[in-house]
Amino acid sequence: MLKKLLITGAAGGLGRAMRSRLGEVAETLRLADIVPVADPGSNEEAVTCDLADAAAVRAMVAGCDGIVHFGGKSVEGDFATILNANILGLYNLYEAARAEGVGRVLFASSNHTIGFYRQDEWLKTTDPMRPDGLYGVSKCFGEALASMYHDKFGIETAIVRIGSCFEEPMNHRMLATWMSFDDCAALIGCIFRAPRLGCPVIWGVSDNDQKWWDTASAAAIGWRPKDNSERFRAALDAKMERPAKDHPNAVYQGGMFTQEPIHGA
Repeated sequence: MLKKLLITGAAGGLGRAMRSRLGEVAETLRLADIVPVADPGSNEEAVTCDLADAAAVRAMVAGCDGIVHFGGKSVEGDFATILNANILGLYNLYEAARAEGVGRVLFASSNHTIGFYRQDEWLKTTDPMRPDGLYGVSKCFGEALASMYHDKFGIETAIVRIGSCFEEPMNHRMLATWMSFDDCAALIGCIFRAPRLGCPVIWGVSDNDQKWWDTASAAAIGWRPKDNSERFRAALDAKMERPAKDHPNAVYQGGMFTQEPIHGA
């Protein structure tokens, strides 16, 4: 068990969902976000931090022995916002981890690093990146940064390309990309219990009947997701029509992100 685990982006949906599920991973959770984190529990510390502020990030990381990095801009946006939150912010985080001696990180990457692959293509983690927007590009940068800090400084990182981590899939595309909250928490536990981690790329997806990604790399750290999105298919069919065959949500793995305009274009 870790002494103190830092969770960035702790005020967001995924951060809130993980707080109650990680009691067996760390004695204390340090919850950080750019906005105040509400109602910290007896085993939680709340920190407000702008990732673009290097000094504040150093203070946020101090005293922690593991980091779950959910923080930053989580959807497409203008370049200035993504630059500060996802590029400069991640550099500040790794520099703080190096300076404070934090040896293991979970970096929340994204399926949007490969969003322009078609849904009829089967991907391994070694396939070339094909980002579908500036957000995806920032995650490509993050994966490269994590690799460099591992090779140069020995900081181990699990690069988790999260598909769609919600309580349930919200559309038909997510039947292939969905990762349940319980499977996500189990993955975090495996990452911080593994005797050796290195810097693997892992597809963050549950054991869905429909999927596009080779998840073999997850087995190396003992993670075997248990949930399956198939149980939501009938409800989705009743709730909404399936996308047309030429709709981005039916063509591209990144779905509508492939159609988001570049800010100013």
